[in-house]
Amino acid sequence: MCALLMFGAAAQAQVAELGAYGGIHRISGKDLGSGYSLDDGWLFGFRLALNSYRFFGHEFGYGYNRTTWNAPEGEAGSAIHRGFYNFLVYGLPEGTVVRPYGTGGVHFNNYVFPGYSVTQGGGSTKFGVNYGGGIKVRVAPMWGIRFDVRNYWNGKPFGNFLGGSGKTNLLEMSAGFSFLL
Repeated sequence: MCALLMFGAAAQAQVAELGAYGGIHRISGKDLGSGYSLDDGWLFGFRLALNSYRFFGHEFGYGYNRTTWNAPEGEAGSAIHRGFYNFLVYGLPEGTVVRPYGTGGVHFNNYVFPGYSVTQGGGSTKFGVNYGGGIKVRVAPMWGIRFDVRNYWNGKPFGNFLGGSGKTNLLEMSAGFSFLL
């Protein structure tokens, strides 16, 4: 019975994708005011994609970006935590081995002040929009790899404390692997 259910699930089109990714990010609009700025860094995260139609899907995820604060007193490591929702539009139908796609959506970034953790309330949360694209490749019936480039726009963090205004742009380049359901 179990084998029959597993075979039936494998015969159906892909309905979901659960994956992990890692990469680098580049920040423009780095100046936060009062001599403070952010630096480029590395990232990792997790994504859950749900395919709602042959050419469309929805993606939810979490990303952890490691960055460096440059301050008049010196440098200090810090983190940016991200939660996001994106709508996916695929260039090829569900079931193909290679699927290029475009994506757009909303996110929040929680910028953590150096020396604090996100649970200590030392962060500045900013909401924004993002867009990007990538390619997914099925390497086995239940495994895939993916390559992404995404651009995240939101207001500068700690504006009321540091006096900075304007937008921060974070360009993310990542690669990952996925478990396909």
